[in-house]
Amino acid sequence: MAKFVVAGKANCPYYAKAELLADYLQTNLPNFRVHKITQHPDKWEWLHDIRETNGWEHSQSPIIWRELLDRGGKGQLLGGLNDFLEYAQQYYGITSMMLSEEMLDIAEENLQAHLEIVKEDEEIKSLIKPVQIWITSASVPICYHLIPLLASGEVFGMTTEISIHLLDTDQFKEILHSIVMEAEDMAFPLLRSISEHTKIDQAFIDADIIIVLDDVLLNLEVQSLENYIREVSEICQVYAPLIEKNAKSEVKVISSGKTFANLKAMMLRTYGPSIRPENIIAIATSWESAAKAMLARKLNMNTAGVKDVIVWGNITGSNYIDLSHAKLYGYDCAIWGPANFQRPLLNMIYDREWIHSEFLSAQSTLSSRVSRCTGMLPAHAVATVLRYWYHGSPSEEIISVGILSEGQFCVPEGIVFSMPVMFRNGNWEVVTEVEINEITQKVLGRLSHELVQEKLVALKEISEMHPYEAE
Repeated sequence: MAKFVVAGKANCPYYAKAELLADYLQTNLPNFRVHKITQHPDKWEWLHDIRETNGWEHSQSPIIWRELLDRGGKGQLLGGLNDFLEYAQQYYGITSMMLSEEMLDIAEENLQAHLEIVKEDEEIKSLIKPVQIWITSASVPICYHLIPLLASGEVFGMTTEISIHLLDTDQFKEILHSIVMEAEDMAFPLLRSISEHTKIDQAFIDADIIIVLDDVLLNLEVQSLENYIREVSEICQVYAPLIEKNAKSEVKVISSGKTFANLKAMMLRTYGPSIRPENIIAIATSWESAAKAMLARKLNMNTAGVKDVIVWGNITGSNYIDLSHAKLYGYDCAIWGPANFQRPLLNMIYDREWIHSEFLSAQSTLSSRVSRCTGMLPAHAVATVLRYWYHGSPSEEIISVGILSEGQFCVPEGIVFSMPVMFRNGNWEVVTEVEINEITQKVLGRLSHELVQEKLVALKEISEMHPYEAE
């Protein structure tokens, strides 16, 4: 079996002659096969990579080579039109008698046909608009675990294509390139494209979703908390105007990471006043998941059966794990029911001393667990919240999210505070029906005070960096 590739410019008369000769040979010879590649004249540099790979010198149109299937598809260069004519005459006794005028007419037809095919392809592609996802500080391990979750179809659905844009500094360019290559090698059917970006002025173009993973490495022995807050402010000061300028008007912004998740969300809103406040949230799901796992181990049950654990306050700072509304599904006890049958968690844990001593004091242990989780857990947290945001919370499930407070639960307005929400129809709403006792209210007051103070420090840093803007 002889398999030839005939490639050339769409308007090239010599390509037209080679193409028709190849068609004739394929029609009349049982063991001759041809694959034709037509390129727009302005895109003939397409040939560069093929020449580099095979070490060929030929650069004119057309270029013809034979694919050696028994050698893994490696090509053997035949040459141009004259070489092809000579080959056909020598091996098959066939040549082409096409006149120059015919060659020119067919070349013109080829160009018009090529332009129509390109236009049709572009129209088809325009009908399929992938979700544009930008990830900042994309060299961190969270991103590595997050990409397969986003591209698998589990988050947005099996009919929604996505394009992922990885943003980081030049320092991490090689890491970004490695991530891109590995993601491409995995051949996700829903991943339209994945690209790396190190030029900040091009960030967030056409973004539907922005996942902010930037962290500052806290070490209060090296510098003060105020200096770390300044770093966060500077990052958000760069990102927010670019989001306003380049991203889509309904862009969803998720603040995640190990440090200052609430503050990043608040500062993005401060520096980007045109960004819809309800579209900027901070992720608390890692805390929920770690707390649920600890409770499930205590009750000897599946972690997935623990629901509605609420995280209040500063997600990556001082927070409070509230069990008063938590429920158990599928718990092995004396009373059984259907799949939606639930039991209050506090009614099932009779060891209240464990709750108040080990579990509540173990929040420091939880903090250690969450801070050590650099990959799967935080990536799953981001993917879970995005799935709920696009498809709704399952079975009216409560999830904790850091949002801009409007005074719910007596939390001061204007700070990003983690509280219980439900996702419905592409939006979220605070579950204000949740009742809180006097003790919890005092805890919320203390957590609110800490976040207000953090906000005041951040605003002070803004005024010192931009005194005229502050006025």
